[in-house]
Amino acid sequence: MTLKRYGAAGGTGTGGQHLPFARAVEADGWLYVSGQTPMENGEVIEGGIIPQSHKAIRNMLAILAEAGYESKDVVRCGVWLDDPRDFQSFNKVFAEYFGANPPARACVVSSMVVDCKVEIDCVAYRR
Repeated sequence: MTLKRYGAAGGTGTGGQHLPFARAVEADGWLYVSGQTPMENGEVIEGGIIPQSHKAIRNMLAILAEAGYESKDVVRCGVWLDDPRDFQSFNKVFAEYFGANPPARACVVSSMVVDCKVEIDCVAYRR
């Protein structure tokens, strides 16, 4: 089995700190994308759950595209919300990206490591 790592040098988080993990790892057609927050240029974007959900999902989709995958290849997503009251709003945004090809999904409420409202990761597959 061959592993391919995307962004293995790590990225930059809030405050310029080094993030010691790959953006994604591919193994035998499976792509595991690390959790994506609503960050741009190392900082969380302004706004509530709707703009932050769009940004986090777009960040995840950009990594998928970099690896040659599409949203229809996503088989599972994990979602962390800071506030349970954001569940319905997040679902509306999520459906805009995955409505035609919904993946399996888990969604939990959790404190975030960075000051944001949502984080999302995924597993994708293609032959």
